[in-house]
Amino acid sequence: MAAIRAAQPRATVGITLNTTVGRPASESPDDAEAARRFDRHVNAWFLDPLFGRGYPADLVEFYGSAMPRVSSAELAEIAAPIDFLGLNFYFPTYVRAVPPAPGHEHGAQWLSGAELAARGFEVTEMGWPVVPDTFRDMLVTVHETYRPSALYVTENGAAFPDTLVDGAVHDPRRVAYLESHLDAAAQALENGVPLRGYFVWSLLDNFEWAHGYSKRFGLIYIDYVTQKRIVKDSFNWYKKLISS
Repeated sequence: MAAIRAAQPRATVGITLNTTVGRPASESPDDAEAARRFDRHVNAWFLDPLFGRGYPADLVEFYGSAMPRVSSAELAEIAAPIDFLGLNFYFPTYVRAVPPAPGHEHGAQWLSGAELAARGFEVTEMGWPVVPDTFRDMLVTVHETYRPSALYVTENGAAFPDTLVDGAVHDPRRVAYLESHLDAAAQALENGVPLRGYFVWSLLDNFEWAHGYSKRFGLIYIDYVTQKRIVKDSFNWYKKLISS
């Protein structure tokens, strides 16, 4: 008797991209062009080929001989259909124009956290500016440009100098950050963005690459000596929000 095999469902396929929004450091045309090019470098450089547009012609021309050769078969493989696009977003990047050089191949230099703070921006422990409107703008732009069938915010959050006092961690700045960015996400939904999910980075304080354990992103505080876990005020705030 012939064996009967049940049809196997196709796996869900998605891609996640670290993204930001380029903003000029001044009103100068050079800074505006540097910000436009930087924005396209961190966004369109990846999203254009994913959505079947090939690499952006203006950036291919800008990079010249440094641009690697990519075959039509490779571009077709890159543009294979996906079920969702995940976006990690934390902050916009303010840049000034500089001559292209190693580390600044796109001709743009980030403003430091100290420079941003001097200009009146709130900055996190990572030196990143808190500008929630750019989160909404990024979601709307990606939706209107590429029309992904579904979007997920796979990372969003902030590191602040959390301290344990009398067994508790009060982190009002993180609560304000999350609240303002979730408001921005709600505005994106109102603009038709197919936002299907949102994930806070992070549940626990974590190892942060080059910064080690010095930057705390978690909703739960970790005592790295005892390994004790203490919920922060932001944990209780977020728990109440998502349960309602």
